[in-house]
Amino acid sequence: EDGKWEAPMVPNPKYKGEWSAKKIDNPNYKPDDKLPLIRKPLKFVGIDVWQVKSGTIFDNIIIADNAAEVDAIVDKTWKATKDAEKAAHDEQEKKDAPPTKTDDSKDDEDKDDKDDKDDEGKEE
Repeated sequence: EDGKWEAPMVPNPKYKGEWSAKKIDNPNYKPDDKLPLIRKPLKFVGIDVWQVKSGTIFDNIIIADNAAEVDAIVDKTWKATKDAEKAAHDEQEKKDAPPTKTDDSKDDEDKDDKDDKDDEGKEE
């Protein structure tokens, strides 16, 4: 009784101990030390990552040994859609942007500031 709450133990007569996976003999298995050496080291990995308001999107993932193969897939996927996606993004940004002040509103502010300065020198 150290003060920490502990779940009460309920007796379970069917409990056989901690579960572990059974190991099944495979008489046909023969270790092959050369298996990891068959594959050459990877040379190229390409991942198209998008940062968007709702999170991160991983798209168009390719792992290859041949740069020409990667370029062909890039041409079919990313390059085929990048201009349209950029245009759509820019259009959405314009819609979401706060309205900018026009030159007329700036002139009005300047006039107000000038009037305030004129009023400072006058006594009431």
